[in-house]
Amino acid sequence: QVQLVESGGGLVQAGGSLRLSCAASGTIFSINVMGWYRQAPGKQRELVANIISGGPTNYADSVKGRFTISRDNAKNTVYLQMNSLKPEDTAIYFCNLAVPLRHLEFWGQGTLVTVSS
Repeated sequence: QVQLVESGGGLVQAGGSLRLSCAASGTIFSINVMGWYRQAPGKQRELVANIISGGPTNYADSVKGRFTISRDNAKNTVYLQMNSLKPEDTAIYFCNLAVPLRHLEFWGQGTLVTVSS
C-alpha cells in the first residue's frame, strides 16, 4: 500500500502563489507517475499536471505557463508550484500516484486551494 500526504493548500488572492507538496510512503515502485488533480464544486475531477519518474511532465492547458510540477525521487515527494493564481483555480487538489505496469493507483485526501478575486 501507498499513503499520500498533501500539504500547502490555503487561501490566496488572485495573482498570488502557492506551493503544494505530496509525500508518498509505503511500497513505492520505481517506475511511477505522480501528479495533481483538482475538483471544483459541481465539476468533475481533472488532471492538473503529472510527472513520470524519469522526468517527463504533462500539464492541463489551463495551467501551462503558470504551474510547475517537480519531484524529488529520493524523498518520494511531488511538488506543484502555482503562480499567477486565478479564482477559477479554486478547488480541492488531490495528489495521485500511479503504477501503470501494475495497474495500481493511489490518492491523497486532498487539500483545499481557494483563490479570492
